[in-house]
Amino acid sequence: MLKLRRSLLGLVAAAAALGAMSSTAMAQSSYKSEYRMSLVLGTAFPWGKGGQIWADLVKERTKGRINIKLYPGVSLIQGDQTREFSALRQGVIDMAVGSTINWSPQVKQLNLFSMPFLMPDYAAVDALTQGEVGDRVFTTLYKAGVVPLAWGENGYRELSNSKRVVRTPADLKGLKIRVVGSPLFLDTFTALGANPTQMSWADAQPAFASGAVDGQENPLSIFTAAKLHNVSQKNITMWGYVADPLIFVVNKEIWNSWTPADKVIVREAAIDAGKQEIEIARKGLVEPGQPLLKEITGLGVTVTQLSPAERDAFVAATRPVYNKWKTTIGADLVTSAEKAIAARKK
Repeated sequence: MLKLRRSLLGLVAAAAALGAMSSTAMAQSSYKSEYRMSLVLGTAFPWGKGGQIWADLVKERTKGRINIKLYPGVSLIQGDQTREFSALRQGVIDMAVGSTINWSPQVKQLNLFSMPFLMPDYAAVDALTQGEVGDRVFTTLYKAGVVPLAWGENGYRELSNSKRVVRTPADLKGLKIRVVGSPLFLDTFTALGANPTQMSWADAQPAFASGAVDGQENPLSIFTAAKLHNVSQKNITMWGYVADPLIFVVNKEIWNSWTPADKVIVREAAIDAGKQEIEIARKGLVEPGQPLLKEITGLGVTVTQLSPAERDAFVAATRPVYNKWKTTIGADLVTSAEKAIAARKK
């Protein structure tokens, strides 16, 4: 009788194991042969490198169960970066490493990171993305229809133009500055006396070359990789007015189609890729002497670093915009961000 009971128990255990294996196999049989990852920029830029690292880590760690193809230039949505979040939520895009700026028209809380002069240094950026504020933003994104997994970074957006050195808000007066499709950016540059012009990145570079647009604002890694010094961008102002965190996300239906084990792998790969991407984005700017600035100066570009008093003039000029958008974004969230920054370890 004891032997019979043991045999039965063994059969039950074997059946359970086979059932679990069968369930896993069935789940994996519904996997796509290829998943589409949207990116604004390709692998010549830190942004695209972050996407490539994520894709490579996922393929390696899932032993090829999840294969990801990169679509830079937001080519899945005809180059319109402001439509990326909607397309991701609808399933046109499976995965993305996206900008808080580009997704802010659909998720108003993401405008937090575009508040002028909110984040004075990298420690401030980290205080938000790696703390309670970052968790709250992720909760908001999940409710909005995507699964956020990790933070990356595009970087501080510095100002460049073809006309003159910019040290004061008055120096910006009348300059035609390319901006992304964000009402907050339009408000900020209008307050500074510039003429903000909304256009995609693909359209912007020919506009610089022709002189139709005078300037732009982007991280220096983009300035160098895109060789903007060759399209008349000969003046850079280091003002650090906005930093642009990136977010690694997956479409909810795609996420729910994966096994629990693969979800863990994809999440951990995103976190690891995000950390590596942030290091790449900050390279040359956090080391002593900021070697990236020396490299840019060597290209014949005038790099202007503002004094605290000069920067304060820009802060004052954009304060009405800041106060207006604090209400739009949510005063509670912005106040939490201000407190986290004030308490940061520099």
